[in-house]
Amino acid sequence: MFKTCIYCNRNLGDNEVVEDFPIGRRLAFDQERGRLWVICENCRRWNLSPLEERWEAIEECERRFYDTPKSYSTDNIGLAQVSEGLQLVRIGRPQRREFAAWRYGREFWQRRVLNVVAAAVQVAIGIGTAIAGANLLPLIFGIRANRVVARVRDEKGGRLFLTPVEVKRLKLFRADAEDGWALSVHYRPDQRRFLFWSMAKGKRQETELAGATAIRAAGHILPRLNEYGGTDSQVRKAVTLIEEARAPERLFHSVAAERGALVPDRIFDRDATELKNLDANVRLALEMAAHEESERCALEGELAILEEAWREAEEIASIADRLLIPESVEEWIRKHR
Repeated sequence: MFKTCIYCNRNLGDNEVVEDFPIGRRLAFDQERGRLWVICENCRRWNLSPLEERWEAIEECERRFYDTPKSYSTDNIGLAQVSEGLQLVRIGRPQRREFAAWRYGREFWQRRVLNVVAAAVQVAIGIGTAIAGANLLPLIFGIRANRVVARVRDEKGGRLFLTPVEVKRLKLFRADAEDGWALSVHYRPDQRRFLFWSMAKGKRQETELAGATAIRAAGHILPRLNEYGGTDSQVRKAVTLIEEARAPERLFHSVAAERGALVPDRIFDRDATELKNLDANVRLALEMAAHEESERCALEGELAILEEAWREAEEIASIADRLLIPESVEEWIRKHR
């Protein structure tokens, strides 16, 4: 049983309520489709649980849900606050738009707020220290530019480390691959520790990913590219794009541009294959589609992919950015959040 978020590598916490699944303090479940997720308290992402750990836990969640007064409920989605701080989200038969609003709406909103606040705090610290005679702005900007924000694997299983610079160079283009598209990923080959952060190390390189490897990579990189999340309106528009494409992989193919294609601009034309130049609604749709496709593979029996992602998350968690903070402090933050 895995205890670490696949996406942000933080501990998912635990509960003493669901005996067959004591991981997480916010669980979402769909009894009809046999799905159970642990919602990360830190990044709000939904972690699909391994198949063999799912069925008894779902039945227990269902019982607990109906034994507890619901704090919010619609015909399709309900939220119940169980004892000891555990929250249960019950998924019925929602339309894609309603489910997306529940799953991604709060995550995107929190992402926007946290990034704005973090940037403001860092600038304030830099200006304050500059006034005091110790200018830390260059150090702050240097850390922000070179810290590792995404880790993915290539076709051979090698690990790729991406900084904000590499994330913004991500390209999606038409290719002779099986699905008709591929990703161009710039990366660094290694990382090192610097105070509380993991910093990229080595000469910048480039590789191309296709198929399931590209989908998994996109699922990790796009949240960093969409660092300011999106509004409810943008979530609805992104869902519309996914519905029109009818399948996640077809959305990637429809958005992919030919190599060398340009997007007209007022001053300089922009590279049409660079995802940062796409409309924000399209980027959010690609992020959501990448997650849906990864879960589809897991639900169809490709559990090795899911298990590998969890194991990698736990490995990365051992060198996480907040590794040096005592466990007692982490526990205090979790209880008082």
